[in-house]
Amino acid sequence: MSRRPDVDSERHAQRMAHKQRIMNERIAAADKEQGVLLVLTGPGKGKSSSGFGMMARALGHGMQVGVVQFIKGAFSTGEEAFFRNLPGVDYHVMGEGYTWDTQDRERDVDAAAAAWEEARRMLVDPEYALVLLDELNIALHQGYLELDQVLDDLQARPAMQHVVVTGRYAPEALIEMADTVTEMKVVKHAFKEQGVKAQKGVEL
Repeated sequence: MSRRPDVDSERHAQRMAHKQRIMNERIAAADKEQGVLLVLTGPGKGKSSSGFGMMARALGHGMQVGVVQFIKGAFSTGEEAFFRNLPGVDYHVMGEGYTWDTQDRERDVDAAAAAWEEARRMLVDPEYALVLLDELNIALHQGYLELDQVLDDLQARPAMQHVVVTGRYAPEALIEMADTVTEMKVVKHAFKEQGVKAQKGVEL
């Protein structure tokens, strides 16, 4: 492979060495140990997938994890099939399906309330090192849960417990409370652009 003629190797090495010093200083200064609250939101694909990726990482470290899915439930997913019966995983699918599928607000509210009770059980137990609350943002956006109660419960969780919240429309108060927030955006999507249905291993 030929080297780009406009790249000065010596200047590049100097820039990278400078960047390395800065990053090492930042890493050395970051000496806090605490559980973090992560919010994955926005209209783009990959919010739940990112959450499950962190869950896999936690399991790789031998950590106990819990999952509560708030909206999904009417169809099975690859994540559920893979993770549900693994050691160290407490997995609960509590949704009734997408809101346009149920068309029954009272039923959706009841399902969300039951899911939050399951989530609260995990949020008070320090044995759960990471808790994934999948599509919680949708339940909050639809008004199925009291936002203040959710925020209070998240704030009161064990000091070293990590929580990942996914879903579009994250409320501003949750974003403000969170330690890390990522917003996914859409550039292209096969469903919208080409009419490609949800594919196993990609969306399901």
